[in-house]
Amino acid sequence: MATLWTLGCDADDPQRIAVFWALALGYVKEPGFDEPGNASIVDPDGQGPAIGFLKVPEGKSAKNRMHIDIRVAGPGPWDMAERTRLIQQKVPELVAAGATVVSEQWYGDDLGHVVMHDPEGNEFCVA
Repeated sequence: MATLWTLGCDADDPQRIAVFWALALGYVKEPGFDEPGNASIVDPDGQGPAIGFLKVPEGKSAKNRMHIDIRVAGPGPWDMAERTRLIQQKVPELVAAGATVVSEQWYGDDLGHVVMHDPEGNEFCVA
């Protein structure tokens, strides 16, 4: 049996960044974590880990050493044209929610992933 775990994240505005990541991942806010200094989101199906956000005084100062990859096409193997379409569909939704596009990685005609920054400048990929 796997060990339950939570991904803990530093944040400037825990509530705002929790709303962004809930949208990005299809998560919901975890009840009881609605203080200005902390927020938590959970998988509504209870499958994925909780993600907690804690307000810290210092801002982001370097590249993430670890980041989230949003796998919009689910587990492989994939129809690569459909996977590319799903990635290209998700990216504008995340931009509208405050993310920015950094770069795209293509493998011939197939979109491998899009590197993005969340509203607080943390790197992640849509793959």
